[in-house]
Amino acid sequence: MSKRKKNISLTILIILAILVVTPFVYVKVNKMIYAHRVTEYLIEKKYSPEEIESVEGVWSIKLPPFLAIVKFKDEPDVEYIYFAHNDVIQFSHRISEEAQKKGKTKSDLKHFVPMSDQD
Repeated sequence: MSKRKKNISLTILIILAILVVTPFVYVKVNKMIYAHRVTEYLIEKKYSPEEIESVEGVWSIKLPPFLAIVKFKDEPDVEYIYFAHNDVIQFSHRISEEAQKKGKTKSDLKHFVPMSDQD
C-alpha cells in the first residue's frame, strides 16, 4: 500500500473512532454536570455535604434525558429525583419496596419538597 493510502485509511479510522466514542463521552459528561448542579444546589439551599449519601447523574430514556438521583444518609430507603436543566427542582421520589412494606408513605418523607414550595 502506498503511503497516501495508509494516511487516508488512518484518517478514516480515526474519524470513525471519534464518531463511535462521542455519544458515550457526551452522556458521561452530562451525567457528571447534572450531578454537580444538584449537589451544589442542595448544599446552597440547606444541606451539608455530610447529610448527603449520594448524588448520581442518570441518563433517562424518557424526557428530559438527564436527571439526578439523590439519597440522604438519614433516609437511605428513599431516592429523590431532581431535574437540573434551567433550574434545579425536585421532581419526584421513590420509596423502596422494603420501606413501603414497613408502612413508609409520602407523608413520612423528611426531604420531600412539594412542587409549590420550590423556587
